[in-house]
Amino acid sequence: MPPDRAPTAAESSSSSSVVAKLSTLDRFLAAWILLAMGLGRLLPGLDDALARVEIGGISLPIAVGLLIMMYPVLAKVRYDRLDAVTGNRRLMLSSLVINWIVGPALMFAPAWVFLPDLPEYRTGLIVVGLARCIAMVIIWNDLACGDREAAAVLIALNSVFQVVFFGFLGWFYLDLLPGWLGLGEGEALHIPMWKNVAVFLGIPLVAGFLTRRIGEKKLGRKSYEATFLPRIEPWALYGLLFTIVILFALQGKTITSQPLDVARIALPLLAYFAVMWFGTFALGKAIGLNYERTTTLAFTAAGNNFELAIAVAIATFGVTSGQALSGVAGPLIEVPVLVALVYVSLAWRKKFATTAQQHPGHMTAGQPM
Repeated sequence: MPPDRAPTAAESSSSSSVVAKLSTLDRFLAAWILLAMGLGRLLPGLDDALARVEIGGISLPIAVGLLIMMYPVLAKVRYDRLDAVTGNRRLMLSSLVINWIVGPALMFAPAWVFLPDLPEYRTGLIVVGLARCIAMVIIWNDLACGDREAAAVLIALNSVFQVVFFGFLGWFYLDLLPGWLGLGEGEALHIPMWKNVAVFLGIPLVAGFLTRRIGEKKLGRKSYEATFLPRIEPWALYGLLFTIVILFALQGKTITSQPLDVARIALPLLAYFAVMWFGTFALGKAIGLNYERTTTLAFTAAGNNFELAIAVAIATFGVTSGQALSGVAGPLIEVPVLVALVYVSLAWRKKFATTAQQHPGHMTAGQPM
């Protein structure tokens, strides 16, 4: 891919006003998320009712919310263009190294630095660092006008590596490495891996793929993208907000009853998100990726699969454990931080060449999600 060129005046003007051109739902996403957090916390008796609705250890309401959230975005992906992503070695190799070597190590270090006296919270944070994002990142990437096809490939790649390496990395960072460094005894994990990946990625991915194939066959690509997709696009954010309501209905009481503990958990999380996102964004630009793929690389690196982290923590240590609290604090910090980074990413878009002509299927500066 050629190096970035300087944007034209028209491109810079378009980039600088992109936030103003977002839909009302997109533009005030941070406010809707705060309302969803409060609603989930305040609804009386909802937490007890939701806790009883589980199938195989997976919260059914959370699963429904995630499926609703991911399906519209995955239905947008042009699957016939995925080979252009898999052929980009810089993108693929960078994603693998950042997600599976840098990311876990980067969470391990601040977890020990900030929480040396709180082993339960520390362990929970390390589990969060091992669970690479395969769900919500697709929302942040789309809002930031990232490369939709690249996001689909990278989250699929993360899901495969999650199945293969999560157990090994859990043993390495929680059991072997602390002993090597003289930090204390390690811990073992019970990892319900296959069903989580199948539910949180497999089902919406298959549904999105089939929708695209059948929709294009019946309507044609132009009509499918011009008439059908706009009808289902808002449901991605509806699903996100619904999921946040459910999470805070289930865990809001624990969070609000231990605010100082949550604040201590937040410090290493903030350090992690800042270094991962800004470092990866800078790396993408340095190696010559365009804006869309740099943004995708940054968000897939900074995001975490909190659904898996919470499931692992609860299955291994219990629903009221400190490890579970760390997992729940993950989205509490991650969601507003990554929403803010969407706006940062859009503001920096003018630093890159516009690639709309090369990728006509992607969201343009003036097109809301």
